[in-house]
Amino acid sequence: MKKRDLTCIVCPKGCSLCVTLSDEGRVVNVEGFTCPRGKEYAEKECTHPERCVTSTVRTADGFVVPCKTARTVPKESVFRVMDAINHTVAPAAVHVGDVLIQDVAGTGVSVVATANKEI
Repeated sequence: MKKRDLTCIVCPKGCSLCVTLSDEGRVVNVEGFTCPRGKEYAEKECTHPERCVTSTVRTADGFVVPCKTARTVPKESVFRVMDAINHTVAPAAVHVGDVLIQDVAGTGVSVVATANKEI
């Protein structure tokens, strides 16, 4: 058995979690959570971690616009997602929520603009 300490990031409480993992990497027990979301976070973080990716995309007129993945992507995909973002050129005018990349890096997740940029 192996133990892993985490700080829950689901809500502002920041519960200190202790996860017990079997030798095969399965979650055996979670301690320290104060809500079901904390337990779910700990289990997911230890078995299949995911991340929301935030960055900027260059626009056709040479500026940049902030963007993020519309939802989390598998942690092992983050570098491929960033590579796709770095090779994307968005239109000169962009609005919050505009899809800049669909199915980024084969994750099934879109990259969306998080700010407006007018021409």
